[in-house]
Amino acid sequence: MHKNNHTIGQLADRTGIKPVTIRYYEKIGLLPEATRSESGYRLYSDTDHFRLLFIRRSRALGFSLGDIRELLSLADSQQESCAGVDAKVEQQLEQVRSRLKDLRAMEQELKRLSACCAGGVIMDCRIIETLSCEA
Repeated sequence: MHKNNHTIGQLADRTGIKPVTIRYYEKIGLLPEATRSESGYRLYSDTDHFRLLFIRRSRALGFSLGDIRELLSLADSQQESCAGVDAKVEQQLEQVRSRLKDLRAMEQELKRLSACCAGGVIMDCRIIETLSCEA
């Protein structure tokens, strides 16, 4: 499984992650430094491929790069308790819940603003007037 046979372009195609991002992940240590071909091209293994999929999925769930670094460290410790992973997921879930609460409040305020509109001209627009006032 450690066969180094993927170029950065192939890895980008397979993972949906741009080559510049793959190089960045390598630079900051989320991905191990790639081996090089005789002509200097980066070569990646199947393990690197799966690690990038892990990173992509974690990013899609809103984890920061720091959180992903911690999760990868935990993932590399196969025999350790998964309590650290569980805690990290719970923290992320709480952040998502908090953002949802904020988004619901924004939604309500936007609905309220939208209901203020009586049509007409900008000069008489209650939405513009409301947005211009201190809260």
